[in-house]
Amino acid sequence: MSDSNMSARSGLVVGTAGHVDHGKTSLVYRLTGMDTDRLAEEKSRGISIDLGFAHLDLPSGHRISFVDVPGHERFVRNMLAGAAGMGAVLLVVSAEEGIKPQTREHFSICRLLGVERGLIVLTKSDLVSASHLASVSASVRQWVAGSFLERAPLLPVSVVTGDGLDPLRAALDQLASSASMPVANGLARLPLDRAFSLKGFGTVVTGTLIGGSLHVGEAVELQPSGQTARIRGLQVNGSPVQRAEPGRRTAVNLSGIEHSAIHRGFTLLHPGNLVPTANLQAAVEWLSPADDPFYTPSAEHSPVKRKPKEVLLHVGTAEVPAQAKILSSGSSGAPSLLHLRLHEPVLALPGDRFVLRRPSPAQTIGGGVIIDCDPPKRLSAGKAAARLSNLLTASLVTRLEFFVAESANGVALRDLVRRTGSTVAALRTAILSSSQLILLESPQRVITHAWRDRKREDLLRLLKEFHMRNPSLAGAPVAQARLGLEPALAQVIFADFPAVRLDRDTIALATHRPGFSQQEAAALAGIEQKFRQAVFQPPPLASVPRALLERLIKDGRLVRISAELVFHADTISHIRKSLAAHKGRRFSVPEFKDWMQISRKYAIPLLEYLDHQRVTRRDGEHRIVL
Repeated sequence: MSDSNMSARSGLVVGTAGHVDHGKTSLVYRLTGMDTDRLAEEKSRGISIDLGFAHLDLPSGHRISFVDVPGHERFVRNMLAGAAGMGAVLLVVSAEEGIKPQTREHFSICRLLGVERGLIVLTKSDLVSASHLASVSASVRQWVAGSFLERAPLLPVSVVTGDGLDPLRAALDQLASSASMPVANGLARLPLDRAFSLKGFGTVVTGTLIGGSLHVGEAVELQPSGQTARIRGLQVNGSPVQRAEPGRRTAVNLSGIEHSAIHRGFTLLHPGNLVPTANLQAAVEWLSPADDPFYTPSAEHSPVKRKPKEVLLHVGTAEVPAQAKILSSGSSGAPSLLHLRLHEPVLALPGDRFVLRRPSPAQTIGGGVIIDCDPPKRLSAGKAAARLSNLLTASLVTRLEFFVAESANGVALRDLVRRTGSTVAALRTAILSSSQLILLESPQRVITHAWRDRKREDLLRLLKEFHMRNPSLAGAPVAQARLGLEPALAQVIFADFPAVRLDRDTIALATHRPGFSQQEAAALAGIEQKFRQAVFQPPPLASVPRALLERLIKDGRLVRISAELVFHADTISHIRKSLAAHKGRRFSVPEFKDWMQISRKYAIPLLEYLDHQRVTRRDGEHRIVL
């Protein structure tokens, strides 16, 4: 691999599909000159076992990156790993044998994974008569009718004579020219299909980049393991680049990690954006009623309880055993809704396509689309199904409104990235377009207007009850009025709310005015008189009701000198005036005691208070009057 600045050609990832020994690998070799069978066992047995890779440069400048998949039924799991990155499919059918079991299974897999474009190639056309070729062509056309390949070119080819290869190249060029590449402003994900060590470079991983972009020098992480590494170099469609964009075969040279620690099914991505999950909820299409593991005639239209089933989930390049629980059986063309509890976590997002297979005997039974990768716990099957039905066709804005509304106290913006797979920029745009959502910049949290209104109603009730119990107090402590919310979130409830009055550390109803009963007013007057008469010998605070004491301090009639010492305001005023007459004078603590006729117990706290108030300044063992 190299760090040169050469740009990669625009390209398209095309996967092969078809029955074993129908000529997929030979076709790719004849087109590219590259043998995709790299394993010794593949060469000795004459069949593909694992994924193979090659590329074809076309006269237009486009580059086709082929992912050649094995056709044998024993290696469908490998085929699925390759199918995950297909932008188009080359459906290969032998003109000798026609449609066979793995032809059907591979085609079903492509359809379930959402492949929308491709070509049909009839190989070994030199080995059959014209009438037989026409018959096979007609049967294939009839078979793909109504599918994404209904209008796809059907091209007879012979890799022996070379007949049909030029029209196939032209069709591939047209396919690449009309391909729309994914935009590069999403979250970068590279599901890995290979990891190996290359002499002189070290660890290399490959896959087809989904969304976003990767840059040389960036830090990346691998999920679900959580390991981190750095990108030393990139190749896209076989050419060295500084930046890799989505929809293309990408090879990444990594530093800081051994290739033996990386496995097929891992996903390479930017750190901190996404986390793996072991619980998914999804919409599923079964290939046939017989493939539906939950189908029983009695349960077709009735909610008969059915036990969870063991399945194999194929998503991205990962294969994970899972327990499938039916939430709702599909009817009238609607998909079934499932909860999938995975035996090990994978990185998957809403909108990702997947395939389900029966473990034994191994067989593809269905597939579909992930709806939620972080479903709530303890919902009944009926409620979970209703929730998923709402989310299935929801827009990003609607999904955000749904997720935030069902949360207790809003959702952190970073969690919405994980719940939707959208970037922060895309989420911000969606939130601003919603009439229901509010983005709080300071805590980076999203709430609904309805949530804020409910919390404000709770606040009004709290303050009303507080004022009834404490009519003489100016307000409740702010900490008490936060309703158990973190300060930044509580501030959203208080701010710009005309029904309340916020004054530093207290909050009150805007209409509240402190008032006292005759008994309370008399008690306040008595306490104040006691402090006034005490002058420099104030009463101990434990002897005074705390609420009344705090009220007198707040009103400025008493002055708190320290945690345990309070004087009447007149006493403090007298001290200030006495000292003001001796501005600039330097005096000691004993002198101050003599002037005020007080003990050291009161003199030291008073002098520290006066220092703090800038009436005096300490100078060693003396003070200076300012």
